[in-house]
Amino acid sequence: MLPPNEQRLRDAIEQARKQRTPLTSRGADWQVDLAGAYLIQAARLSATPLKGYKLGLLSPAKQQQMGIDHPIYGRIAADMLHESPVSLGQFLQPRVEPELVVWLRAPIPPSSRPDQAAQAIGGVFLGVDLLDSVWRDYRFSLVEVVADNASGGGFLLGPQLLPTWPLSGTLRLFMDGVCVGEGEVAALGDPGERLQWLAQQVGGLQAGQFVFMGSPAAAQPAQPGVLRVELDDHLLLCQLTP
Repeated sequence: MLPPNEQRLRDAIEQARKQRTPLTSRGADWQVDLAGAYLIQAARLSATPLKGYKLGLLSPAKQQQMGIDHPIYGRIAADMLHESPVSLGQFLQPRVEPELVVWLRAPIPPSSRPDQAAQAIGGVFLGVDLLDSVWRDYRFSLVEVVADNASGGGFLLGPQLLPTWPLSGTLRLFMDGVCVGEGEVAALGDPGERLQWLAQQVGGLQAGQFVFMGSPAAAQPAQPGVLRVELDDHLLLCQLTP
């Protein structure tokens, strides 16, 4: 059972998604803190098996804008993993980000060091975070975005497990053959440090889980067509339909 303020925010998010009507941010009016926002996130996704997590707000500039000095995270429920084709009609305000996705071959206890966390990486997939904020025009407070699962609506995994980190190069996003976003993999930071931080926050990570490590490129509005993510000669392809 959530406290009253947390329950009120949860109900608002779920009602808006049910009615397919984005919410206007109310900032601090909810009187919910960050810990409460994570309680809402967990409660909203508790009915479906957990497949992993996503990281968000990785850049210092975004963190400063939101008044924090650390990333945020969202959960990946089993029914959020999609395969091509993906209908955009199931989302409210879909955007897409190209990402690298860590697959864990071993658990990461919350007390792990960064080097121990890095050793748990079994490989890396290309991925897409199908963002879907319930907050109108993606304007939200920190508490609002965390309660809304860090805008995580759906996720795509590439067909091939790539060599373990460190990877390098430019991650690119294409829509119908046109490059709409790109960024250097190095901008994602040290994966061991990211995974150590996440394990501390969630009480440990499990073998077999996926962690979407964030994107070095800006999110783009999703539209019907062929979505392609590219890193060197590695590809992820997906057909997006209305």
